[in-house]
Amino acid sequence: MKVRKAVIPAAGLGTRFLPATKAQPKEMLPIVDKPTLQYIVEEAIDSGIEEILIITGRNKSSIENHFDRSIELELSLKESGKHEELELVQEISDMVNIHYIRQKSPKGLGHAIHCAKSFVGSEPFAVLLGDDIVYNPDYPCLKQMIDCYEEYGTTVLGVQEVEKENVSKYGIIDGSKLKDRIYDVKDLVEKPNLEEAPSNIAIMGRYVITPRVFEILETTKPGKGGEIQLTDGLKTLATEEKMHAYIFEG
Repeated sequence: MKVRKAVIPAAGLGTRFLPATKAQPKEMLPIVDKPTLQYIVEEAIDSGIEEILIITGRNKSSIENHFDRSIELELSLKESGKHEELELVQEISDMVNIHYIRQKSPKGLGHAIHCAKSFVGSEPFAVLLGDDIVYNPDYPCLKQMIDCYEEYGTTVLGVQEVEKENVSKYGIIDGSKLKDRIYDVKDLVEKPNLEEAPSNIAIMGRYVITPRVFEILETTKPGKGGEIQLTDGLKTLATEEKMHAYIFEG
């Protein structure tokens, strides 16, 4: 089945970026001339995604405003003869069909993904974390992973090798190399100590996931930090279905 839908969790408080994120979502922090989230939406579109669900939280209205029409701004630009700027603004609101849902309390990434159940339905879907940019204009990261999904028909985790002393910052896979860039995943560990880490291959904010994960997340108990972790849900999924990891280029 084709991967048509993407979920972008963007409900986090952004405490690592304070004070910059006190009044502005971390996903809207600018990189050159665009907010972070726009790069991620563009990656999804360039990868063939047709519909996007952005999961927001309190004080995130600027996200919806950014991707919505701004009639007053468009009229002002038109009257001022700023046609190039007008075209840029209109392109943003016409990019793709974007839906929104609010995660009412920050209960973890796994809980946020479960909020997308009715949007996704019974289809495989992509997840792009709302503050992770992967730059590859020739072969978008998500497209690489969708191509891997189309070959194997399994959940695919986007991964990179990290320094061993940094494994405690990431979800880490336990698996065996299948072929160049592709691993067969047997297990996952959320932010392990160096001594407990099964490898130095870390999950990096891109996923293609089968819909079975929603049923699993319904019964997943809170893990580290008292939150429902997506990694814990995927850990269970890996015992029921084949799962692969892909070392993406970018």
